[in-house]
Amino acid sequence: MFSPNQEENCAPIKEPVKYGELVVLGYNGSLPNGDRGRRKSRFALYRRAKANGVKPSTVHVLNTPQASKAVNCRGQHSISYTLSRNQTVVVEYCHDKDTDMFQIGRSTESPIDFVVTDTVSGGQGAEDAPITQSTISRFACRVVCERSPPYTARIYAAGFDSSKNIFLGEKAAKWKNPDGHMDGLTTNGVLVMHPRGGFTEDSKPGVWREISVCGDVYTLRETRSAQTRGKLVESESNVLQDGSLVDLCGATLLWRTADGLFHTPTQKHIEALRQEINAARPQCPVGLNTLAFPSMQRSRDLGSLEDKQPWVYLACGHVHGYHNWGHRSEHEPNAQRECPMCRAVGPYVPLWLGSEPAFYVDTGAPTHAFVPCGHVCSEKSAKYWSEIPLPHGTHAFHAACPFCATQLSPSQGCAKLIFQGPID
Repeated sequence: MFSPNQEENCAPIKEPVKYGELVVLGYNGSLPNGDRGRRKSRFALYRRAKANGVKPSTVHVLNTPQASKAVNCRGQHSISYTLSRNQTVVVEYCHDKDTDMFQIGRSTESPIDFVVTDTVSGGQGAEDAPITQSTISRFACRVVCERSPPYTARIYAAGFDSSKNIFLGEKAAKWKNPDGHMDGLTTNGVLVMHPRGGFTEDSKPGVWREISVCGDVYTLRETRSAQTRGKLVESESNVLQDGSLVDLCGATLLWRTADGLFHTPTQKHIEALRQEINAARPQCPVGLNTLAFPSMQRSRDLGSLEDKQPWVYLACGHVHGYHNWGHRSEHEPNAQRECPMCRAVGPYVPLWLGSEPAFYVDTGAPTHAFVPCGHVCSEKSAKYWSEIPLPHGTHAFHAACPFCATQLSPSQGCAKLIFQGPID
């Protein structure tokens, strides 16, 4: 008989099973200052060598803080619901050999697998525009994946801290369900939206819901941190689908399944589309100079505008090279510019190719630009994101560019680009 270790040594090396990826909206392929360790713009979830999932086991109703501490110090995962100064319900969790758990949050402590910080609109990094006070929880949420096919992934609010505990204090929204088990919500909540029709060119926005600590689905609270929960939505579940969005109040994550990513354009495909556009030698209709989209590496440095950089009049979509005339406002030079081709007046911005493949719903050519930021992607991808209301702050919703998180114009989320080919 082989020992388990010998069996592992003799077995052929297999590719690890990929459950899916979480991609942070607002970044164009990487963080502005580069991905570092657990802090990056996308996080791949693979089946672990050894299961680390947990499931509820023993429930303790405790009447003294000392008793609560004693249970929490036993080294097992637990969730504590403080009902009053004198009463705490502690639910112990035991090992679950059938699931893997991944934790997401702002904390850099070891239990967090994917460190997420507040997304700054416009694609700048948190280092460039520091957040005065983050609204993302240190231990925001956890994703639990089944280790066997179909590798179902479920999301839960809150994550276990370094002591393997989740604490819901006196002020947190919490309750006992009719079946007797305790549940609750985190301070600013974890919101989820499943698109209708999956993540395809025919998808439509779903309805934003809130996920509880135990994974139940509720309608949204009146305000983000209200004490009273919404209504239970029994017909919906916490199972993540391809294209599901997870909002942590400060950052929004896109879930892509392994199968969904298989049908998504790759970086090579997007690079080929860029080269195809440049090979057609589009020209500035006024200066007659050839235009070219910069490579992804160059475009990641937002400060470096190339001489051949395409610019667009967003009101009409005519693509030009940069020129310094047609101003209608002295205060905001590029906010009101008149197109020399058709006299339309509107913003005049440089174009950047959207280079995060996970945000594309199809493999179409990059023909449309988001308004007002100028990120370019396929028509169906641009129209899809133009219709998605993303949480903003504690109670607002608006559509935003997935590549830089800039709020889109309510009247015109994207514009069709009009290139002029070479005259020769």
